[in-house]
Formats: sequence, C-alpha cells, structure tokens
Amino acid sequence: MTHFTLNDLEALVADRAAASPETSYTAKLLAGGQGRAAKKLGEEAVEAAIAAVQGDRAGLVSEAADVLYHLLVVLRGGGIGLDEVLAELERRTAQSGIAEKAARGPA
Repeated sequence: MTHFTLNDLEALVADRAAASPETSYTAKLLAGGQGRAAKKLGEEAVEAAIAAVQGDRAGLVSEAADVLYHLLVVLRGGGIGLDEVLAELERRTAQSGIAEKAARGPA
C-alpha cells in the first residue's frame, strides 16, 4: 500500500506550477490557459473510460492516475483547492444520492 495521497499530488502540482513552462509540463499546461488543461483532462477521462470498457486493468490504473493529475491541474488553474472538493463530497455523503436527488424535486 502506498502512502502517497491526493494531498501529496496537489502539493506536487503546486510546486511544479511555479516552475518554468520550459521545464515543467504542469506549468506548461497552466500557461496554456484553463481551456488547454481542461481539454487534456477530458482526453484522459475518455481514455480511462475506454480502458474500463475494454477490461484493461493496467490501462485503467494508468489512465486513472492521469485523470487525477489533470483534474488537480485544472483545479489549480481555477483557484480551487482539493479541500474544497473534499468538503463538497463530505456534504454530499450526509445523505444517500437517491434521497438527495429526491429532495431537489422533479427534473
């Protein structure tokens, strides 16, 4: 079991975002604007979905890692910390998804 966490990854993204775009892929993505980073996140998400559908376990592990990394880059570009996302997840888990959706009323 690894001790590497999403918080560790967020800190790494922050460090690399401060580097030069010539030496850091993270900084290069962010220098290209939120659209570029979001496009890359979308590409990685599609690749993860394809790996899942194909039953490619190793591919899914690899693509999921790419999705998490690129998501944190997009969050960084949007000025959103991982703690904000985790707080939203915590809020949502206060009730079941079915109950939460019912409370919103008809779609």
